[in-house]
Amino acid sequence: WPVAASMLITLMLWTSGLIRQPHFYVSSYFERNRDEYIDMMRRVSSNDEWTEWCLFFLDGLRDQAERNISVASRIFKLYDDMKLRFREELKSEWSIEALDFMFANPSFQNSKFTSHDRIPAHVAASMTRKLREAGILSQIIPGSGRRPAIYGFEPLIAIIRQEAEE
Repeated sequence: WPVAASMLITLMLWTSGLIRQPHFYVSSYFERNRDEYIDMMRRVSSNDEWTEWCLFFLDGLRDQAERNISVASRIFKLYDDMKLRFREELKSEWSIEALDFMFANPSFQNSKFTSHDRIPAHVAASMTRKLREAGILSQIIPGSGRRPAIYGFEPLIAIIRQEAEE
């Protein structure tokens, strides 16, 4: 129920114009505060404590909005920092395309990298090697036989991982 309700609330906020895109993830707050969430739901059912529930829910919206803004700010800063770093490391006309691809696909196979941005295969392989040497990419799963390696864009993955652990 909490996931469906938070999705509906997100859609209501979007359709009423309070948020620009329907990408407001509020369930994380309720997952972090699960015991209090369950207690508040019981109190609504048993004692009709709707005011307290609404205050709890609005606190959750505020808390999650602040977290979302913080994560988005870190991601925007990372993008700006990486534009220069990608240019320096890659020295390629494709550096921004590579950066954009990796922000959209923080884990990927080189074949997807080349097909998505029309970057020639040999250039993509060279970029991957240079970015691995620079510590920007890691090999998440090594290639084996016909199965290609899967690479991870570590700086972005670190932001996502940190948010998930908090």
